[in-house]
Amino acid sequence: MTAGAGILATGLAGCTASGGSNDAEPTNGSGNEGANGDGPAVAVASFFSFYDFARNIVDGTSVQVSNLVPTGLHGHGWEPNASVTRDIIEADAFLHVGPGFQPWADRAIQTLEDDDVDTRLINVREGVELVDLAATLDPEEEGVGEQQGKDPHFWLDPQRAMISVDTIAEGLAELVPEQEGALRDNAETYKSDVLERIDQDFRAIFDESERDAVQLAAHNAFQYWGVRYGAQMEPLVTNLAASGDVKPSDIAEAKEFIEENDIKYIANGVFESRKPAEQLLTETQVEGYFPVTPYAGVRDDWVENDWGYEEVAYNINGPTLEVVLGTKTPEEAGPDGWADEWMNFE
Repeated sequence: MTAGAGILATGLAGCTASGGSNDAEPTNGSGNEGANGDGPAVAVASFFSFYDFARNIVDGTSVQVSNLVPTGLHGHGWEPNASVTRDIIEADAFLHVGPGFQPWADRAIQTLEDDDVDTRLINVREGVELVDLAATLDPEEEGVGEQQGKDPHFWLDPQRAMISVDTIAEGLAELVPEQEGALRDNAETYKSDVLERIDQDFRAIFDESERDAVQLAAHNAFQYWGVRYGAQMEPLVTNLAASGDVKPSDIAEAKEFIEENDIKYIANGVFESRKPAEQLLTETQVEGYFPVTPYAGVRDDWVENDWGYEEVAYNINGPTLEVVLGTKTPEEAGPDGWADEWMNFE
């Protein structure tokens, strides 16, 4: 598939999602029971991307999967109420991103261990090789958990994401061994039909560009694209969680980077402040900003349209990469009307 054909592909995933809980209803009548023997097995996820991987893995089985993070939130700096911990305790499995990335998830896991709760823990980061933190990070950034000095946003690399898909399938198969064949088959299908295709299409976008530099008016979460596809992803907000103010020196460096690389369009986080991007529009040669997201959350309209990792790749991140890398004009990128909706979005 060519990059252009890939980026225009939409609506390819068949699973459902609803609101903040994103409950995936069982799709057959096999009636396999959860660990407590009181109905279908239930898995809850601490992060949208891995919820979406899981719901594709359980498609056609009676396993139910829910996303704990409400619509519109990342789940990284979010502080849930006690009902979320209760949902985890009552679930048969908890999908999490490993220690150090989501403090609330770490506390929930500690509660499970302290109270000897038998909820199965599935660490989606297990077995993934993380890259070093970007040199552009503030000195205070220390990485995640037991892997200090490492960048946690590995799932942006489809090849690394495949490792998580296998980990999720294996964890759920141990939970409901009678469904192992279907779970593993679904995982293989998702890897080959979705993640492998995204990887190929994104590589084509980077390979077709004469520029290997992208300016982001967003937080420092996109290094894995640079590592995977051989480009410099230059963030304006130089911390992992987009929680700090933009310093004048950061603006000055961005202005120089934009000038040196003849950058016309930049990328801005969907769930982040527009102020830094608007400042670059005012103070540099940049003509517009377009949306980008580390697949960390979803908007209401994305939920309504049943968007997952795949749809966000092809409707948000892919078209923006085409524009900011200069392989397409805004009018040529994305589905019809994409530029009208997303250029300098509110």
